[in-house]
Amino acid sequence: MTLGSAAGRVFRFFAFLGRRTGRTRVFAVLGLIPVALAVVARMFLHGRAGLMADVFTEILMVFFLQFYIVLLALFFGTSVTSEEVENRTLSYLITRPLPKPAVVLGKYAAYSTLIAVLVAASLAVSFFILNASRLGEPGLYATFLRYLGVLLLGVLAYMAFFTFLGALLKRAVVLGLVFGFGWENVIQYFPGSTQKFSIVHYLKSLLPYHPAPVGAGGGRGVALLLFRLEPTKPLAAVLILTALTAALLALAGWLFRTKEYLPED
Repeated sequence: MTLGSAAGRVFRFFAFLGRRTGRTRVFAVLGLIPVALAVVARMFLHGRAGLMADVFTEILMVFFLQFYIVLLALFFGTSVTSEEVENRTLSYLITRPLPKPAVVLGKYAAYSTLIAVLVAASLAVSFFILNASRLGEPGLYATFLRYLGVLLLGVLAYMAFFTFLGALLKRAVVLGLVFGFGWENVIQYFPGSTQKFSIVHYLKSLLPYHPAPVGAGGGRGVALLLFRLEPTKPLAAVLILTALTAALLALAGWLFRTKEYLPED
């Protein structure tokens, strides 16, 4: 059996299994927060399109980019290998005639797809509630697709990182929390090239950006997200995120193939 067909079988099994778990339902409920905020903003800011646009860019995109996709990727990504060890089901997987890296790739693809569906649904509903008066403008849909594309790239990159972390460490969630909500939130405000040692820097580089006047302290557009951002060129940002995702996934597959995992006591 080839790596691709084996990963496809694992993907179908865990995509079916993953959508029925309590964890997925909890994260789906969490995705209703932006929808609720959009409804409230729509009620209180009716007729003020500029302020509603600010609610999306300065509040909802911060929620999606710096909290929601990181949290989902953390718990789904680290569980790709750790849940099999903790639930003592690893032997059932590795004794099947499947290449071990196919297990990692299949579960990564299944969980990434689940997260993408949750994020896309929450983003679409909240975005179009806030922009209900502009549904006839073609440019609105291009803007939505740009935000969605940035978030999906983030899902793939963060999932790859946390999948690698879960394959490497026994208690990966703790270090993942420090990385996702500590390092990623702090390093982006450092000046110079230091901020390039984070995933979120390359995601922010893909957002609509209009340089601010010298000394103004940030760009216009999604100003809060782009504060102190020294953006990487969009094509370079996409290539770096793609290469990072592929490298981390390859490392995770190699670790899962070579490392000996002991069952939890």
